[in-house]
Amino acid sequence: MARLTILEYPDPRLRTVARQVTDFGAALQGLVDDLFETMYAAPGVGLAATQVDQHVRLVVADCSEEQNEPMVFINPEIVSKEGLSPLEEGCLSIPKFYENTGRAERVVVRALDRHGKAFEYAADGLMSVCIQHELDHLDGKLFVDYLSELKRGRIRSKLEKSRRARAL
Repeated sequence: MARLTILEYPDPRLRTVARQVTDFGAALQGLVDDLFETMYAAPGVGLAATQVDQHVRLVVADCSEEQNEPMVFINPEIVSKEGLSPLEEGCLSIPKFYENTGRAERVVVRALDRHGKAFEYAADGLMSVCIQHELDHLDGKLFVDYLSELKRGRIRSKLEKSRRARAL
């Protein structure tokens, strides 16, 4: 397993729309393992393949307190949404910024597991927000897209300033 580099906003590669997964062989299995290692080390609760410059429809997540409930969603699609979540969300590609974007409180997602077996999963609370957030990544969308242009500009400026400071 390997820790992968997480792309940071405003990297244009984060806007790439991911393609469907069709091959469930060793390369995909290695990517799943690397995504989990990267997510847990970050630390985060979800990571889309797009965030590590792998543009396939693959998301990993683990919203458990002990981080012992790993979930894999391949070619995921949300089939239903309910309610409105009061939770703020953050993003490993936009470190240290949190906002409420008005996600659904409950979702049902249809996906394939890491071996290609179809399943449906009902999520609420943090896991619901996480799933919606990560599926947006697969479509080239970021949580800052839900914010005003003024807030996006401030976040972009602060991140660029932080990157310059790290480069010194």
